[in-house]
Amino acid sequence: MPVDKKLMAGSTDLLLLKLLEREDMYGYQMIEELRGRSNDVFDMKAGTLYPLLHQLVERGYLSSYDVAAGEARVRRYYHLTEKGRKQLAQREGDWRIFSEAVRGVLGGAGRALD
Repeated sequence: MPVDKKLMAGSTDLLLLKLLEREDMYGYQMIEELRGRSNDVFDMKAGTLYPLLHQLVERGYLSSYDVAAGEARVRRYYHLTEKGRKQLAQREGDWRIFSEAVRGVLGGAGRALD
């Protein structure tokens, strides 16, 4: 069951960078990996994924290279750069702070009034 696209919009860069932290991947592989790791919650379409990947390459967070995959077929793999690793660390820290704050509000946890 996909979630509201507005909720996912702010975190797609983080999700893609995280996917590439351990290994280089090609586009369809990332789509499947996101779907699998999220129990079908993140169902990204290729038309959404590729513009995001191009932006991440332009920002220097990813690089890409082509690998032959069968007869006349080439797969473009994406690699997390050092700049991308730094961005990932920053975004993960931001996400932890944000998610803890949301959890505090939704869970009713709060500070006592003075």
